[in-house]
Parts: sequence; structure tokens; C-alpha cells
Amino acid sequence: MSQVENGREVATLGGGCFWCLEAVYDELQGVERVVSGYAGGHVTNPTYQQICGGRTGHAEVVQVTFDPAQVAFRDILLVFFQIHNPTTPNRQGADVGPQYRSIILYHNDAQKQVAEEVIAELTAERVWDRPIVTEVEPFEVFYSAEEYHQDYYKNNTYQPYCQAVISPKLAKFRKEFAGQRKK
Repeated sequence: MSQVENGREVATLGGGCFWCLEAVYDELQGVERVVSGYAGGHVTNPTYQQICGGRTGHAEVVQVTFDPAQVAFRDILLVFFQIHNPTTPNRQGADVGPQYRSIILYHNDAQKQVAEEVIAELTAERVWDRPIVTEVEPFEVFYSAEEYHQDYYKNNTYQPYCQAVISPKLAKFRKEFAGQRKK
């Protein structure tokens, strides 16, 4: 489904650990809700332990509900490509496995088109030394992650992983997208 109530849209994105993406999108103006979960695989109602095994086909993703009158899907993607490395297949930093792949699960043809355009533009600009390997696939189903994964950064800010991995991504986002942060 591409629309939710009151003209809101949904984006489903995977770019490594979902905790990182959730923390950043929680601060983006126009984003109303961010839920960590799993999508893109073949196992029904997967658990985190199953996902960690790398055999479910699912990626760790966030589902972002946003107001397109305040933030465009294109801007959602520009943030996405700024906060993760889309050139490393099945890996983000020390997180390795297909569950950490870069993936955009589009909800409609317009999202697919925008995703392909943004990837083409970034490729032409040679933003990275290696090719972008982000998968662009149709959205099928989303499974919400366990409750302890929701708002992980907010609830565990001083945990070592949060300090070493998430905090630098947030700092980069805050610098690069200062004008698009929630007030």
C-alpha cells in the first residue's frame, strides 16, 4: 500500500542496522512514525534470532510514515544514501550478512521511479568509488521487530554500539540536513 490515512506515505528502507536508520528518521521533518522491522524475505513472522542467521531473506528495515507535503520521498532517499554505504553488498561496517543489505522496497511505481532516478544521479555524480548495489524491489510485507528494538537509540543512547555507530551517523545527518530537522 502506498498511502496511509490522511494522505501520508510509507517508505520501507534497509541500510544496515535498523537502529541507525530509525534514530536518523526520527529527527527528519515531516516524518511522523518510524518502526524497525523486517522485510524482503520469505519467512513469515521472523524473529530477530532468525534474521541474525541470515537465512530468512529478510533485511533489517525501517518503515517510515511521512507527510509528503513536508518531506518528499526523494528527500527521504537523499538522507538514506547519506547515512549508509550503498556500495557494500550484505554489509554495513562490522555488520555482515544479507540482513544488512542496502534495499529500497517501493510501495508504488512513483517510488520505484524516484529510487531509480536518485541512484542514477548519485552514480553519475560519482559520489562513491564503487558502484551502488542498493536493491530496488517491490514491497510485499513488513514485520515489526520486537519491542526492545523500537526507539533503541532513544532508550540506549549511552550503550557502546549507539555511541560508536549511531551517534556519528546522527551527527552527520544533523550537519548535512540541518534545515530539514524537526524543530
